[in-house]
Amino acid sequence: MNAQPIPDWLFPPPDGFTAADLDRLPDLPPHTELIDGSLVLVSPQTLFHSLVLSLLEVGLRRALPRHLRVRREMSVVLGPRQRPEPDLLVVRAGDESDGQTFYRPDAVELAVEVVSPESQVRDRERKPQLYAAAGIPHFWRVENVSGGPTVYVYQLDPATAAYALTGIFHDRLDVTVPFDITIDLTEIDRF
Repeated sequence: MNAQPIPDWLFPPPDGFTAADLDRLPDLPPHTELIDGSLVLVSPQTLFHSLVLSLLEVGLRRALPRHLRVRREMSVVLGPRQRPEPDLLVVRAGDESDGQTFYRPDAVELAVEVVSPESQVRDRERKPQLYAAAGIPHFWRVENVSGGPTVYVYQLDPATAAYALTGIFHDRLDVTVPFDITIDLTEIDRF
């Protein structure tokens, strides 16, 4: 087996990568993120991850007020060296263009992360810190608990610029903020 040469784009510049680099670097793997100036190459998605995203996306779309939209596979530029890609976003409608590749945090109402074994620290710790510091008002973290989704719901405390846990949902997600949402989490078996 011959080793393939390491692509030049994989070597960071002296000051690290910037959010704008993700649009310029050739041949980046899909869903590459930028966290603290470093590229994060994600592993293949599991079936659980895919099913949870479909379940939540359908549930969110059913409940959305007219001024909001659900987006998948879009990154958020949180700063010069921060460009994560939440699993799902709820964004305010308007000022979107077909060619855009990211959102600004002021357009984001909710960021959702489905935790994978390889992303536990990023999804549980680092990304929520970044989202909160950027002022994204709502964050959901989804964990696989015994083969089913458990959703941890957080709301930004503006006094501390940190998220506060507002609920843990095992079988049924039922919240009133950022808007009225009810999702039967046991329906994952139907997807």
